[in-house]
Amino acid sequence: MTGRKTELRPIIALSCGEPAGIGPEIAIRTAWQLRSDINCVLIGDAAFLAMTAAAIDPAISLAAVSVEAVRNDGLPMFGEARVVVVDCPMPCHVVPGTLNVGNACYVLNCLDIAIESAVQGWSEAIVTAPLQKSIINDAGIAFTGHTEYLADKTGTPRVVMMLAAGTLRVALATTHLPLKEVAAALTYERLSEILRIIDHDLRFKFGLPKPRILVAGLNPHAGENGYLGREEIDVITPVIEAQRHSGMDVRGPFPADTLFQPKYLRDADCVLAMYHDQGLPVLKFASFGRGVNITLGLPIIRTSVDHGTALDLAAAGLGNADHGSMVEAVTLAAQMAQMAPAALIR
Repeated sequence: MTGRKTELRPIIALSCGEPAGIGPEIAIRTAWQLRSDINCVLIGDAAFLAMTAAAIDPAISLAAVSVEAVRNDGLPMFGEARVVVVDCPMPCHVVPGTLNVGNACYVLNCLDIAIESAVQGWSEAIVTAPLQKSIINDAGIAFTGHTEYLADKTGTPRVVMMLAAGTLRVALATTHLPLKEVAAALTYERLSEILRIIDHDLRFKFGLPKPRILVAGLNPHAGENGYLGREEIDVITPVIEAQRHSGMDVRGPFPADTLFQPKYLRDADCVLAMYHDQGLPVLKFASFGRGVNITLGLPIIRTSVDHGTALDLAAAGLGNADHGSMVEAVTLAAQMAQMAPAALIR
């Protein structure tokens, strides 16, 4: 099945993440809250999600459909009175807050179905609830994160992690690397490709005709003319100059400790940080619980929340989790899907 029934509202597939965490709750709450404007398709164990929904609010109505039915006939027509669940059976019982290695493959199966939904066209974007990397690895499956998994499954050679909160967007040149490996990873070719991906997706997925990108240096004081490191001189500045020559509006490198202030950010569409903990603490301090994680460079649209599985909150019972970041992630995914769908083919 390659296509979907015409809907006035965008169809967004939500993989529900680690079942022992807050993912199922925040996905259900978000889908029900946004049902008037966005058709959220939950992907997970239908019986478990129905039980969770009933405990949250008996008024929530879910309608289950099998993966095979969707592949053969497409998604059923939607209505505001219900949320559709694509059933992905879960092998083991769930205890909130307690990880079970037996459900690791289930989590990835849900993610695979979400990816399939976007690739095959029966959803317009995917939003992923948090999963627990450790339990997947404990199951003997090599897994470093959603970003890398999505790249592998879609055959994408390079992707870029970006977090957004309103108009503040922070992309990462490296993601889940030990700090001692970052400098070696910042090659001319890698940074050049990352900047091209950011520029492309800001244009075609965010509708920014001439995005302005600010680049942070790697070293303190952006290397201070080589006295505190030469990465800025040898790699980062040459890349910026080459991309500016090609027509991109990219500037820097700026010292990271002074870059994140209004006089720079007010005219910026994105900041490129060199490593995970250089850029993300600033964004999360400013907007934790309302930020959105976006994977740039994919042939599909993918967003996610800015937090983890919160096993402690799940163990405390339903009603303790804030689903604000999931609402923002779904809303942004829908906006991106409506921007320029044809441009997603790179």
